Formats: sequence, C-alpha cells, structure tokens
Amino acid sequence: MKPKAVILLSGGLDSATVLAMAQEQGYDCAALSFRYGQRHHVELDCAARVAKAAGVVDHRIVDIDLRGFGGSALTSDIAVPKDRDEAQMDAEIPVTYVPARNTIMLSFALAFAEVIGAADIFVGVNAVDYSGYPDCRPEYVKAFEAMANLATKAGVEGHKLTIHAPLMSLGKGQIIAEGTRLGVDYSLTSSCYDPDDQGRACGRCDSCQLRRKGFADAGIADPTPYSPQV
Repeated sequence: MKPKAVILLSGGLDSATVLAMAQEQGYDCAALSFRYGQRHHVELDCAARVAKAAGVVDHRIVDIDLRGFGGSALTSDIAVPKDRDEAQMDAEIPVTYVPARNTIMLSFALAFAEVIGAADIFVGVNAVDYSGYPDCRPEYVKAFEAMANLATKAGVEGHKLTIHAPLMSLGKGQIIAEGTRLGVDYSLTSSCYDPDDQGRACGRCDSCQLRRKGFADAGIADPTPYSPQV
C-alpha cells in the first residue's frame, strides 16, 4: 500500500510540480485547496483541473475568509503591483503577502493529514526566485514541522509528520524543467495575481513576470493565456 500524503494545491505551477514529484516518489496523494477570498479565484478552477489530470481522487476545497481581515493586495482592494523589476520585487516584503496564509493553510493540511492517516505534507514554497515572503523560508518550514510534531496526537504517539518543500532551493526555470520531465501540463495552471474576467493572466504582476522568465530560462514555450493588453 502506498503511503499517503497531503499536497497543498493552489492551481499554480509550483504546486502542480510538487504534486507530480510526490506521485513519482510513490505517494498516494490527497490534494487540499482554499477559497480564502483571493481575487485570483481562477486558480481554484486550475487546481481542480490539475488534480483531475493527475488522477487525484480526494481533492478538497476549503473555505476560509481571509478577506475579512484584508491587509493584502490579494484579499482586499489594494492594487496589485505591476511592471516591477526584480530589484524592486526583492526590496521589501510585497503587498501581495497575505498575513499568516501559509501558517493557516499548513494547519488545515495538518488536520487533514491526521484524519486520513498521512505522515507527509508537500508544499510548493520557494525561496530562490522570490524571497520576499517570510513564510516561504526553509527555517519557517522546519519550525512548523517541529510545532506539528508537538501539537498533534500522531506526533505525540511517535508517528512523525514531515513537511516536504522540494522546490525550496530551485529557480523557476528549474522547477518548470522538472515538471516538464514529469509530464505536468502547465497550460492547466495559473500564477497571475490579477487575472481578467476571462481568467487570462495579466502578464505584468510579479508572479506573471517570474513565470514568464521561468519558461524562458527553461527554454520551454509558455502555454499561459495572457490578456491582449500584455
């Protein structure tokens, strides 16, 4: 019997790649996505398509109202930054940072893992191409894993839970190359923070620019549908 794992699946290219990596490692994967009040809700349609294409039987979409707090361009009416260069992106923690989002989502994943008997959680955080988010750092993942093993029945009973972040030290081009090797269909994914009404990517936000650069670095055609204004 395959070991079970929970995959945090946003619908973006990173989480789609992580799902494929976990499956290659022999895990029976369950996927967890969130409707948390994000303006880029098209990613949930993408997550469903990615899960279906990967043959994931158990894909849960959980509602969390982070828009009730706001504090981010993704969960309020704050404008999404556009047309920034990499120096500007790295200068400070960006306004697209959602306060405590990864901690909240990993906590839900932890609960899900305990219920289904999974000892492994996979998350697509990355600290190379975009290091502005404090909850995407390796020390954060290590600290959450330590907390998880203190705070759960499974951990107390000696069933260690592991948080896997296999993309942590990879650049976006390397991630795309690895996913392509694994057969990931990136046309099913979306990375845009501010898509149009038809779900097409803006091509100008930080996430779109990093995605476009990643495909260029990997030497792979970008299948993303962009808005005609790009």
